Amino acid sequence: MIKITIQTAALTVLLWMLVGDFVFGWFNSNIKSKTQQNEHSSSSTATDSQDQSCFCHLTGVLDDCFCDIESIDVFNNFKIYPRIQNLIERDYFRYYKVNLKRPCPFWPDDSHCAIKDCQVEPCPESKIPVGIKAGNYNKYSQAANTISDIEECEQAHELGAINSTLSNRSKEAFADWARHDDAQDHFCELDDETSPDAEYVDLLLNPERFTGYKGPSAWRVWNSIYEENCFKPRSVYRQPLNPLAPSRGDDDGESFYNWLEGLCLEKRVFYRLISGLHSSINIHLCAQYLLDEGWGKTLWGPNVQEFRHRFDPAETKGEGTRRLKNLYFLYLIELRALSKVAPYFERSFVNLYTGNAQEDAATKDLLLHIFNETKAFPMHFDEKSMFAGKKIEAKTLKEEFRLHFKNISRIMDCVGCSKCRLWGKLQTQGLGTALKILFSEKEIKNLPENSPSKGFQLTRQEIVALLNAFGRLSTSIKELHNFRTLLKDRR
Repeated sequence: MIKITIQTAALTVLLWMLVGDFVFGWFNSNIKSKTQQNEHSSSSTATDSQDQSCFCHLTGVLDDCFCDIESIDVFNNFKIYPRIQNLIERDYFRYYKVNLKRPCPFWPDDSHCAIKDCQVEPCPESKIPVGIKAGNYNKYSQAANTISDIEECEQAHELGAINSTLSNRSKEAFADWARHDDAQDHFCELDDETSPDAEYVDLLLNPERFTGYKGPSAWRVWNSIYEENCFKPRSVYRQPLNPLAPSRGDDDGESFYNWLEGLCLEKRVFYRLISGLHSSINIHLCAQYLLDEGWGKTLWGPNVQEFRHRFDPAETKGEGTRRLKNLYFLYLIELRALSKVAPYFERSFVNLYTGNAQEDAATKDLLLHIFNETKAFPMHFDEKSMFAGKKIEAKTLKEEFRLHFKNISRIMDCVGCSKCRLWGKLQTQGLGTALKILFSEKEIKNLPENSPSKGFQLTRQEIVALLNAFGRLSTSIKELHNFRTLLKDRR
């Protein structure tokens, strides 16, 4: 009995030793595996965080607004973007008349881009829809809406019959438009469409993308916009507002933006509009970057490294995310303008006339559908909070605001690259038209029911710029989603 007990005990001890070694080994192996997994997870999270640093703080409610970024993303990417792209591809919106030969009014033109992709190809006269060539006013005449034969219309145009058959009502409308255009409600320097240097451009055949235009000429344009035309408190008079300016020393970006809080709402809005426009243009250039050129083929596509260079907080001293937030702010401003101008286009006398009745009706239906979407957006910017102080001070500030922006539109004629100048002028004019709409609310509400000749008016040039400029902003926000995906895929 004793012998068996001793043997049994020894066997039990040995068994426990073996089991213990197995359990201990499994435990150590499991711990080691978990540790490695955690280290790998932490490493992946760190890498992901590094790759996503452009977006990690791009969330939540925007300054001076009651709208969050996530709501704008969903609204734009799923509702607005597909429709606005469809709209601007239609004939009425794809042809834009612009003068790219106006001299720079501020300094001698010292840079003409020699790269072939800088050039803008004007549209041959034969390609322009007859209704657009006939003139902005002609869409309101009865004759313009009944002419269907293109040759007959062109013959009438050549014989000068259009001007000689204007009704008294049309002449009155012309006079009213001229007086309206001379009024102090324009935020942009508009091109004279009757100038021999003004040409139609097919925007679809001259897309906005990176052309290689950079250096001192490009820097001087943006520096003049920021330093000479943005409002700036005396406390930071010597501190550059231009984000492209040389290093600010020890600033981390935070102190740079603190001065904004010392400005009134209107001046903060002005800076954010310019910064948002700058950000939007940079996103377009990063999304349509010249990746390769050779063997007769040119490859354009997204450049992630260039995007990070322009927006990563580590490379922009913490300013990259703020620049992107200003893009969203600008989007809200132009979105609000579209919702406010809807009643103007809902009137029967506002026709998007090209000469093709079926196409024109479909274009207007699509435009009105987009307006209905914009009106349904629940978190619009409240423009009534601007210029709401004492009457005289508010009027003075509004005029100063208008003149600053009008000056920026003139600077666009100093851009050395023709394609960059084209899209700079269009987007600036689009924003200027949006501002004109926001501050013409009473005029829009008081429009006569059946008369095209009284009160608030938009020229075709303004309409085309307004919708194309908003289309560019919509594209920028959609491209941000694409860059977010590309950055995730790179980890």
